[in-house]
Amino acid sequence: MDILSIIGVILGFAAIIGGNYLEGGTIAALINVPAAIIVIGGTLGAAMLQTPWTGLKLAVNRLSWVFSPPTLAFNQGIDKVVRWAIAARKEGLLGLEAISEMESDFFARKGLQLLVDGSEPENIRSIMEVESLLLEQRDVDAAKFYESMGGYAPTIGIIGAVMGLIQVMSNLSDPSKLGSGIAIAFVATIYGVGFANLLLLPIASKLRNLARMDAQFRDLIIEGIISIAEGENPRAIELKLNGFLHR
Repeated sequence: MDILSIIGVILGFAAIIGGNYLEGGTIAALINVPAAIIVIGGTLGAAMLQTPWTGLKLAVNRLSWVFSPPTLAFNQGIDKVVRWAIAARKEGLLGLEAISEMESDFFARKGLQLLVDGSEPENIRSIMEVESLLLEQRDVDAAKFYESMGGYAPTIGIIGAVMGLIQVMSNLSDPSKLGSGIAIAFVATIYGVGFANLLLLPIASKLRNLARMDAQFRDLIIEGIISIAEGENPRAIELKLNGFLHR
């Protein structure tokens, strides 16, 4: 669980609500169901329109990364690669076959299988780098979904504000109906800008950062696999991969 993300969400909304209270406002003044429907529904609709079904499913799945990011233990990754290198030196590349069958990470397993098959280092690098690039692009596309929502939300909020003002202008002769129209106008704008800057854009940035870290971990695996294929000493491989700890 990423405590920092939870604290960030709580702090952001607490600052807005607390500031409103200190200025003499109430929480009830910030609650407006029609404005929420306009902003949330309109933003989701616009983002879904530009996103294919597979991209939408991935974006929803990746949302859990914000509060429960994948564990990327670079130290453990280096130790694992060194163990592979030691096994390859003692038993040859075919000795990695049993290890590859027990490897839970499909990306690392693919690299080990390429080693066992006797592929040339250049071919292994080419295959694994393409795979890593596609995986990174997939994760970045998930982040773009929330980034696009962050771009649409303020505009949808303005649409809600204009709709509220239209209601106000059409009921100038009936003062009892002016309040709801004005409320929608201002609250819709707050919802649009607030959701974009307190949730959607930060979520997109967080997912981009996690995608980059995930790609760096795969780079570590690639460098380790190539080093084993080239017959480097396990100690030299460890020293090389330690550079990933300074990311």
